[in-house]
Amino acid sequence: MARYFDVHPQDPQPRAITQAVRIILDGGLIAYPTDSCYALGAQMGNREALDRIRSIRQLDDKHHFTLVCRDFAQLGQFVNIGNDVFRSIKSVTPGSYTFILPATREVPKRLLHPKKKTVGVRIPDNRVVQALLAELGEPLLSSTLLLPDEEDPLTQGWDIKERLDHQVDAVIDAGDCGAEPTTVVDFSSGVAEVVRHGAGDASRFE
Repeated sequence: MARYFDVHPQDPQPRAITQAVRIILDGGLIAYPTDSCYALGAQMGNREALDRIRSIRQLDDKHHFTLVCRDFAQLGQFVNIGNDVFRSIKSVTPGSYTFILPATREVPKRLLHPKKKTVGVRIPDNRVVQALLAELGEPLLSSTLLLPDEEDPLTQGWDIKERLDHQVDAVIDAGDCGAEPTTVVDFSSGVAEVVRHGAGDASRFE
């Protein structure tokens, strides 16, 4: 059964955050709220958790996983980003956007798109996620909590606990965080291409 943490959305309890991060570091898979919707999260190098995410969501090997980063200093370790692209991304972060960029050698190969060698990155505007990332000290491997054959992501912590109780190790419930995934912008060619319209305003990239 999954551990259940009921945390305050603006001032998450440090003890709960510490316990959740310990689960991540012990190889666990968590469901957690973001600034767009709930997501699945695990330690970046955790092969088993990656396979579990693929199983829960029934993903193929072309799916772009996301590294959720605390800030630009951390993000810059894992993707190659030019000045123009940096300015474009900087203008909307933190926020409900995921950016696809060429990965550096710091990113485990199993996280990369098999042909493009790219990975998704984002800096969310969410106190709970920021607390998790500060405690973890590294990016969180992440994927939107969108179940197969369902159009909308899961949005309530208690519902996630009921439905995924034996598939995840912890659920962090911070109340309603929205029901729309991030807007995804592919910068891998150096030019913005909106590949998914979501919670972030895509107009500035079109």
